[in-house]
Amino acid sequence: MLLLLIVFGWILNLGMTGAEAPKPANEYFPIAVGDRMLRLQIAVSPQEMMRGLMERKSLKSDEGMLFVYAKPQVMSFWMRNTPLPLDIGFFDASGQLREYYPLYPFDETQVKSRSEKLQFAVEVNQGWFRENRVARGAMLDLKAVQAALKLRGFDPVKYGFVP
Repeated sequence: MLLLLIVFGWILNLGMTGAEAPKPANEYFPIAVGDRMLRLQIAVSPQEMMRGLMERKSLKSDEGMLFVYAKPQVMSFWMRNTPLPLDIGFFDASGQLREYYPLYPFDETQVKSRSEKLQFAVEVNQGWFRENRVARGAMLDLKAVQAALKLRGFDPVKYGFVP
């Protein structure tokens, strides 16, 4: 009986605190780039970043993946086991698009940024930046990125966001 009361109290406490399991890596989050809305999966852990969009055969026109780094750095990506032609946009810590490049299916040549001050990367279908008129200087919605990190169970402070 005592065990039953303890378990019931624990369950009730979970319900009252609103504890919710973190969203999985395959969850999509609405995040604007410039004035265009995308549905982005968030790659944060080293395993998620290494996997990226490998073996993905298709993406909807408004889908992609956002890579979030703990601090600004040089970016370097390749297309190992990735059959989709993609664009990659590199953003600085303020969320400003600084560079973007085309990526070609299965090409293992590294596409390296020129800047050392980049913290976010967005992969989308090839041509997306041009077709949507999203140019250098466009802003990534960092409030939405911060909210997505929280929903994924990551502490945004560890990624440069001020509490």
